[in-house]
Parts: sequence; C-alpha cells; structure tokens
Amino acid sequence: MRPSLFLPPHQKMSIAKEAWPFAVPLVLASGVALALRYPRTALALFLVGLLLLAFFRIPKRRFDGPEHLVLAPANGVVTRIDRVEDPAIGQGRMRRIVTFLSVFDIHVQRSPVSGEVVRSSFRDGLKRAAFREDAGEVNQSHLVVIRRPSGDLIGVRQIAGLVARRVVSYLRIGDSPARGDLIGLIKFGSRVDLYLPDQYRIEVKKGQRLVEGLTIVAAPATDSPGAAARDGSKKDRQEVPR
Repeated sequence: MRPSLFLPPHQKMSIAKEAWPFAVPLVLASGVALALRYPRTALALFLVGLLLLAFFRIPKRRFDGPEHLVLAPANGVVTRIDRVEDPAIGQGRMRRIVTFLSVFDIHVQRSPVSGEVVRSSFRDGLKRAAFREDAGEVNQSHLVVIRRPSGDLIGVRQIAGLVARRVVSYLRIGDSPARGDLIGLIKFGSRVDLYLPDQYRIEVKKGQRLVEGLTIVAAPATDSPGAAARDGSKKDRQEVPR
C-alpha cells in the first residue's frame, strides 16, 4: 500500500530537523506577501512550506517480529533485485535490493537490522537520474555497513538523483543502531540500495512498494554464515510472511 502524503490524525509523527531551513523562509515570505496585500502569493508560499514539512515527516514505526528478519530501509518501489560485488562492503558476491524514492515518498531511512556500524563513508559525485543503472557508481552517495551479532555484513547505500539535493547520514563507525532506528535521509527523493549476504532469502519482488521499518525484505538462510549464533528458532523462520 502506498504511504499517504499526509498521515491520518491518529498516527503520530515528527518532522526531520533538515526540513526547517527550507520551510521557515517560505512561511516568512508568505507573511511578507500577505502584508504587502498579495494574498494568492502568500497562500501559495504557505502551502509549499507545508508540503515541504510533509516531505520530511517521520512517522512512528514499530515492528515486533523476530530479530533475524531484515526490514526495508526506505520507502519506495523495488526497481531491481540482483547479485553484485562491492569491495567497499567486502563480502564478495551479494544480493542487492534497489528501492526508488519519488518526491512523494517518506524521505527518512531506517536501519534494516541491529548491529555495529563498521563503515560510514560519504562519496561526492554526479546527480544523474536515480533509475539509471550506473547511478550507484557515479552519483553522490553515502554507504553504511552494519555488522550483525551473527557476523553478517549488511550494507545500505543512500544515493542522490536529479532532484535530490543532498544525502544525510546520522551514523558513524562504532555506533550500534537497533533495527528500525533512523539512520539518515535523502533530501527530495532518490534511491536506496540494500546489500545482503548472497545466502539470504529475499522476501520481496520487483515492483513491490516498501514501507521503511515495517516491510520484511529478507531473512537469513539456514546455511548462511553465523547461523548458529542467530536469534530466532526454526519455527520463527517458518513464520516469515510470504
């Protein structure tokens, strides 16, 4: 189901601090326009300011499923599921789930798993269309690699696109995010790539819409590294929604 631009009144939310430098000047300009007796201009500026606040909304999320499940790091549509190699993550062959974010999607990203941050690196670059296959290699991006208690490495790469102004990451090496914690945002949409060990079982498909912090996207296979140390019994694994 597509997340609504404006949340229902009963669903709690907050606004990312990165929204205020964009929204406040518009609201002030709206006040000036109203004082100068340009009501239509004032209303337009005020509505754009409210729309910007909606783009930076942070809805309350809660997921109580087994800890071994991997959750979607971003809102958007899955545009690609493939196998790649990325030396920056260092796992050799990996599964990759590519999620495209439009300007109407929620812009914050959440940690797909619990663990320790072992890499957090920003790379400046171009701002080509995020749907291009080479966007992950040439566009501005930020990569975070999280080591799970089992030893498995999970990578999240935030990628800027044509409209996106900047990638923001909240994580540093040594941080220990819990699954579902906020890890950053991309200003005005773009793309998020999730990297998983090759043995992980993918639970989503191309074209599916994801909700950050709620949609189950993957689960470890029984033969993946660290399986013996992983939380969750065989019964838990059988209960993964299909």
